[in-house]
Amino acid sequence: MSVREEFDEWAASGRDKGMEDRHWHTAKDVLARMPVEDDDTVLDLGTGSGYAVRALRERGVARGYGLDGAPEMAANARTYTDDDDLAYVVGDFGSLPFADDAIDHVFSFEAFYYASDPRETLAEIRRVLNPGGTFYCGVNYYEENVHSHDWQDSISVEMTRWDRATYREAFRGAGLHVAAQDLIADTEIDIPAAGEFPHEGFDSRADMVERYRTFGTLLTVGVAP
Repeated sequence: MSVREEFDEWAASGRDKGMEDRHWHTAKDVLARMPVEDDDTVLDLGTGSGYAVRALRERGVARGYGLDGAPEMAANARTYTDDDDLAYVVGDFGSLPFADDAIDHVFSFEAFYYASDPRETLAEIRRVLNPGGTFYCGVNYYEENVHSHDWQDSISVEMTRWDRATYREAFRGAGLHVAAQDLIADTEIDIPAAGEFPHEGFDSRADMVERYRTFGTLLTVGVAP
């Protein structure tokens, strides 16, 4: 199944809002770190329900674009706002529909690993970023997070699982300086008492604590020279 087919189904079943609710636990911390200014244009790759560009507009950015490979996701996102300075577009991560140096900041959360060619996507991000522009990339599906390794079994779309070092190398290979790489813990998700396990696919409470409190979200920040 293609990315479009998979996530059109998710949008039709309302899973876009479910993703927003769960992702917000750590996405809000990533968004808060972005050095946006009032006249900036921002791009959200894999926008889903479009929550990220809505949040950045609340911080005063001039223009926000949410790009998704699934038309139904983009269509849903449009219904969640009446802000004329936000636009939701259907597009491919490997061929971004923006001119060179057109974007001030790019955000992507729990979506980058769906790119069919992640290095090509990084090259496109570098192309559209203004000098000094940033790319904030957050993923839960990465090599060191052992609790994510079986996620591929539950989705038909091919995903790329890199380790932390590969993210840094790939960013640099695309011409982006690596300004930071951090793990952001999810401190909001409820973790039941040990006696209630197995729970949500975790065999033990220790595993669930490690997944959310230790591994959390891997954030890699790139800066265009």
